[in-house]
Amino acid sequence: MTAETNIDMSGWIHEQLEQASPDLLRSMVQVFAEALMGAQADAICGAEFGARSPDRVNSRNGYRTRPWDTRAGTIDLQVPKLRSGTYFPEWLLTRRSRAEAALVTVVAASYVLGVSTRRVEKLVATLGITALSKSQVSEMAKSLDVLVEQFRTRPLDAGPYTFVAADALVLKVREGGRTVGVHALVATGVNAEGYREILGLQVTSAEDGAGWLAFFRDLTARGLTGVKLVTSDAHRGLVDAIGATLTGTSWQRCRTHFAANLMSHTPKAAWGWVKALLHSVYEQPDAKAVHAQFDRIIEALEEKLPDVATYLADAREDILAFASFPPAVWKQIWSNNPQERLNRELRRRTDVVGIFPDRPSIIRLVGAVLAEQHDEWAEMRRYLSLEALAKARLSIIDGDADNPANQVPTALEALTA
Repeated sequence: MTAETNIDMSGWIHEQLEQASPDLLRSMVQVFAEALMGAQADAICGAEFGARSPDRVNSRNGYRTRPWDTRAGTIDLQVPKLRSGTYFPEWLLTRRSRAEAALVTVVAASYVLGVSTRRVEKLVATLGITALSKSQVSEMAKSLDVLVEQFRTRPLDAGPYTFVAADALVLKVREGGRTVGVHALVATGVNAEGYREILGLQVTSAEDGAGWLAFFRDLTARGLTGVKLVTSDAHRGLVDAIGATLTGTSWQRCRTHFAANLMSHTPKAAWGWVKALLHSVYEQPDAKAVHAQFDRIIEALEEKLPDVATYLADAREDILAFASFPPAVWKQIWSNNPQERLNRELRRRTDVVGIFPDRPSIIRLVGAVLAEQHDEWAEMRRYLSLEALAKARLSIIDGDADNPANQVPTALEALTA
């Protein structure tokens, strides 16, 4: 007697819908998947389950339970076993992986958004998935590696990149059984169409000259050209690398970093006043007004705060390099202050992780966040107009080469000054 194994799918669905079970979707997915696996196993055997047939070449030998993580939750699938050989539904399950492709995408995206592995584990538990460990979450996140690597090594063919900004983010990582600090070097730029781009990312053991030099050499090898101004902090190795790889490029000291340095030289009670004076320099309408205001500030500080006045005067060339470009350009840059916003977003995403298990995990997360930001910038309006960029590439205001605002040293000259 032949055992009846066919399922009346329409009747079963009707019955389940009438019951309105809270696990309806999970049950439906399980029944459908097991029915399909049974049909495939019968095809391999050459006959239906329990049927006598001269065409039979194999037979069933029970089932083995295989947990399957899906968007509907964890399903304990009953995978058919064969008496001879093995059967594995590769069209449904990936060997050595129990996670559905869609779930992998969700987990990886959550990781990029700054959700810790512990929180991701709790998140998928609410979907009914009960056996997803922190190591599995990290393995799923590795699906981003190909995307990130392609993004980090792409040709920089949208130049010239008139304006470039560089900065380093200090992150903690476990190496050699201890927790150490490493530096994620990041560069952004404004391309020929006036849009901002993420230019590069590298992770180095220290923010030294060798690390920055290798970083900028990689950027130039990939096509970084036409740079007129690089904005960064006053790290000696960084400025040295700019001068060595981007010959003839002017260097602007980052106003945020300089303000922090100036504050350390200023009495706490006077910082509010000094800060307001410093900001007034960046709010002037043109280059001549910028230099005139700077002179007035030095005079005002010499009587009450001579040390602050000296420190400010020594940094004049470093912090006023922007004045050699059209006011429309640097006013737009100062009003947006984009580099600091990018740093805050990177910090927000990486703070959730805390200590990274290795350097590839840093590149994976930071690189994915940067790629996401890069795509957002491409869809936004132009950061700088084409007219402003054209004027900026001339590096001379109104053609007045004798204007003191235009006598700005390059990064290489700043090193030897």
